[in-house]
Formats: sequence, structure tokens, C-alpha cells
Amino acid sequence: MDQDTFKPVALNHAHALAEAMKRPGFEDVWNGLEEEYAALHSLLQARKAAGLSQEEVALRMGTTKSAVSRLESSIRDQRHSPSFATLKKYANACGKRLLVQFV
Repeated sequence: MDQDTFKPVALNHAHALAEAMKRPGFEDVWNGLEEEYAALHSLLQARKAAGLSQEEVALRMGTTKSAVSRLESSIRDQRHSPSFATLKKYANACGKRLLVQFV
């Protein structure tokens, strides 16, 4: 056991994505999620810029940490899309305004 040492393997995200893109159908699915991931990025950036934890956002929204966690993960899930009102509460909790644009 003394000789066993932890040797983490570095992950090269660009290389991993390039390899995944070679799989049939992957690129179509990846590109189809672009808007959802952009929205998720916006949520997470707003929370990070405000310097808030999920728990702090939850307190400001009047909900629970698990609800905020579900909200942040549901952005990618078409079956459980958050309402405009919920997104507005999240934005306000982070000191932001919700703005929807069509480009």
C-alpha cells in the first residue's frame, strides 16, 4: 500500500470533444443544445458575478438550495424548463434583470 500513489490523469477538453464529435449523431445533438448551454452559462455567470452560493440565491428567492440546484440543471432539460417568473426571481436574486433576446 505504501507504493500506491494517486496519479490524476489530466483531461484535455478540446481533445475529448473532438473525439466525441467523431461518434455518429453526437455533433447534431451537441449543436442542438447550444442555446440551453448558453442560458445555463448565463445563470451560472450571474451567480458567480454576484459572489453567491446556491444557498444564498435560494434565500433571496424564498426557496431551497435543492430547488436552485434543480433550476440550474433543468435549463438543459426540455421536459422541465423553468418558467419566466422563476428565471426572473433568479436574476433578481443575483442582482440582475432578466432580458430575453431573439437574435
